[in-house]
Amino acid sequence: MRHLADLKPGERARVATVGGESDAARRLMDLGLIRGTTVEVVRTAPLGDPIEVRLRGFMLSLRRAEAEHITVE
Repeated sequence: MRHLADLKPGERARVATVGGESDAARRLMDLGLIRGTTVEVVRTAPLGDPIEVRLRGFMLSLRRAEAEHITVE
């Protein structure tokens, strides 16, 4: 099982599940991170946090702690 936080810049994956606290998970799903969505890691900050991803035609920055709750396949 891989998490979004494990991907390197340039890698793509498909969202399998979004976990974590219900409010945080709901916010991520409202932003388009739902099952089946293809995401691509564009870049990470020099210290590894935040992570910038491309999905559904827009860019989204996530904290590493949030990305660890998103399972990808």
